[in-house]
Amino acid sequence: MDKATEPLLKKNKVYYENCPGCKVDRRKDTYEGIPIKEFFYIWIVILCSSLPISSLFPFLYFMVRDTHIAKREEDIGYFAGFVGSSFMFGRVLTSVLWGMIADRYGRKPVMIFGIIVVVVFNTLFGLSTSFWMAVTTRFLLGSLNGALGPIRAYASEVSRPEHQALALSLVSVAWGIGLIIGPAIGGFLAMVMPAEKYPDLISKDSLFGRFPYLLPCLCISMFGLIVCVVCFWLPETLHRNHENNSGDDSYEALEASSNVYTTKEDLQGNEKSHSASKKSLLKNWPLMSSIIVYCIFSLNDMAYAEIFSLWAVSPRKLGGLSFSTDDVGVVLAISGVGLFTFQTLLYPRVERLLGPIMVSRITAVLTIPVQQSFPFIAMLSGISLSIVLNCASILKNLFSVCIVTGLFVLQNRAVDQDQRGAANGIAMTGVSLFKAFGPAMGGVLFSWSQKRQDSSFLPGSQMVFFILNVITVIGLITTYEPFLVVRAH
Repeated sequence: MDKATEPLLKKNKVYYENCPGCKVDRRKDTYEGIPIKEFFYIWIVILCSSLPISSLFPFLYFMVRDTHIAKREEDIGYFAGFVGSSFMFGRVLTSVLWGMIADRYGRKPVMIFGIIVVVVFNTLFGLSTSFWMAVTTRFLLGSLNGALGPIRAYASEVSRPEHQALALSLVSVAWGIGLIIGPAIGGFLAMVMPAEKYPDLISKDSLFGRFPYLLPCLCISMFGLIVCVVCFWLPETLHRNHENNSGDDSYEALEASSNVYTTKEDLQGNEKSHSASKKSLLKNWPLMSSIIVYCIFSLNDMAYAEIFSLWAVSPRKLGGLSFSTDDVGVVLAISGVGLFTFQTLLYPRVERLLGPIMVSRITAVLTIPVQQSFPFIAMLSGISLSIVLNCASILKNLFSVCIVTGLFVLQNRAVDQDQRGAANGIAMTGVSLFKAFGPAMGGVLFSWSQKRQDSSFLPGSQMVFFILNVITVIGLITTYEPFLVVRAH
């Protein structure tokens, strides 16, 4: 017997010649190694889609200040929160729609269109000269980019079962690194008052003199343009054209079809299973419970992402660090390197040893003391400040990504392939809603905390980080039954 047909016959599967999903499934059955090429595609698409999400945070304080919408310095954080939230509010409205489109027309076209949106609207955001232009471009960037949900489904579909944890870990790594490297790019390349800093290089009438926050956005958009071209080589995983092959009488198809259902009971069982898989996703409690837990932790992560950058660049008299955008970029770049190293080398082993739920619980507990340490880190200076701040930032971001990776695994195991795009769309809608409140809440809380420096109970920034820990504790509680239910296999 031909070696290529052995796994086909052992698994009793029918492969259709013109179906892209069948091609992917056949590769998985004939090749047991890690799909490195597909993982590379996943990594760069996720990275490109996540870079714009938080790249604005290091310079957002200054961008809002330059629009002159805030009348007092303490109010800048308030308006900054609405700019940060507009992206996620856009995603709330369209994530389910993009998931349904991905289930019907394929993951690949949704991902390509999403990257094109990044190229266009992220550049327009860098050209924003008013508060409302910034809000509008960020809203359109979020609502029209539907790639993040389908790419998570795609990661599960190109992987054999033993590699799914690694695939979803890569999704989390790319996502986490995008949320860290994005602000690092924004911090390094944003030119706050460039004409005053570099008068010999940049004039007030030049492109970057008129648009001081364009350069980081433009760099991310150029990377998106490269990723868009690369995406044309993405293999599609959605099954199509089966009806056109109903007359297929190839040896493999006939042999497999003769072995698929050997009894009437098997056929009836399969029909029941298929009917069950088609039930409403909103009634799938293993899916919905994992999404709820994911939403709570995402609220914490997004609020923290904005609060950290606002806190770092705010004056020391208001409890901040008086950092420049370059200083924030250095801290986040170091965190990105540490995160990438851990997630790539260690997370899959830890997940196999402890399981995704236990990993999420342990890292949630460890997050609490790390988050509460930031206000006290502001009391340090010099090399001690640099060392302690970088260690705390690495740990906080590493713990966050470990939590969401475990929840990614649970979500994708809770549904079958034909509903995975829509399921991830629902997840992205819920998460986007919570993440939309994250920056808005973070900005409001941060602005409020700066006005209570002399309070006797949790003064200044201690209060805002305490509230983040309250959210973390709520998320930790929901990782236990009856809140979180795991699908039985």
